[in-house]
Amino acid sequence: MKVGERHYHTIWLNEDGRSIDIIDQRWLPHEFRIVTLKTVDDVAVAIRDMWVRGAPLIGVTAAYGVAIAMTSDASDEALDKVWEVLHETRPTAINLRWALDAMRGFLRKLPVSERVEAAYGKAAEIAEEDIALNRSIGAAGLEVIREIASRKKPGEPVNILTHCNAGWLATVDYGTATAPIYMAVEEGIKVHVYVDETRPRNQGAQLTAWEMNGHGVPHTLIVDNAGGHLMQHGDVDMVIVGTDRTTANGDVCNKIGTYLKALAAKDNDVPFYVALPSPTIDWTVHDGIKEIPIEERNSDEVTFVQGRTVDGSISTVRVSPEGSPAANPAFDVTPARLITGLITERGIATASPEGLKALFPERT
Repeated sequence: MKVGERHYHTIWLNEDGRSIDIIDQRWLPHEFRIVTLKTVDDVAVAIRDMWVRGAPLIGVTAAYGVAIAMTSDASDEALDKVWEVLHETRPTAINLRWALDAMRGFLRKLPVSERVEAAYGKAAEIAEEDIALNRSIGAAGLEVIREIASRKKPGEPVNILTHCNAGWLATVDYGTATAPIYMAVEEGIKVHVYVDETRPRNQGAQLTAWEMNGHGVPHTLIVDNAGGHLMQHGDVDMVIVGTDRTTANGDVCNKIGTYLKALAAKDNDVPFYVALPSPTIDWTVHDGIKEIPIEERNSDEVTFVQGRTVDGSISTVRVSPEGSPAANPAFDVTPARLITGLITERGIATASPEGLKALFPERT
């Protein structure tokens, strides 16, 4: 995607050939900052403290973290250690474990002397694969938008509601839920996106809205609780969200609040789609509510908010009374029965074991 006149991925190899550069998302939309990660500890902090976020980007960042670890010690013991250190940073997103497993499995087969260069090559391959997967998700989801557009009156936009940020900033490029939207705009289809703020970290208000602005996509920012109201009044044609983990039976774990959007969509006959690259599917889990660990994050994310003040400075302010405790579950699980379809790089599947296996028969 473009920032100003320059095309950026969200992560790239530094010119020194060993460190990695990232867009530090904590400061968006008010400041665009690039940070260089030089050590495994840097990578762990960046993932845990959400300098980078979004399941696909977390996985790619972790892959490069393994490569960085190999530069100082490429032994099997070091491989196991970096796997443990990075795996502990975010327990819910399955791409993290997938990328770490891919890196460790690949490197274990090689002599220690070959592991450094091979690790960087493999991490770059995972990053490029993410871009290709998201591009294919965009093409599959575009078919849904085209079909809805064909039923609209001339000049009417396809109204799309999204949740959190499943955009370019959550991946290496294109995004998952946003990829079909960007492709629709590029094709000339008229769209309008309702961007819900996505408390507590406001990734919709701060990140998705910033992306929409930069790409010239017509959009309106709404509070989280307005989505059901808009659906009741016929103002939403489809919902499309991302996912941090999808089970083998089609349950979807995504940013907290996704389940409520799905309930409202079901009650109002609004199609509810989830866009996901296949590394986000956890084929070992069959009941998302019972089996997926839900990350409980620091309560400060609920009791404080960050923004730009009237004097232009970026500040953090408390929004709740001193002494009031706060809970902060980061994700919820949307049962498969509420999902219209899963948009993957191989096409659209029903949210069911049969639907997923039809697209990914090698997993049976």
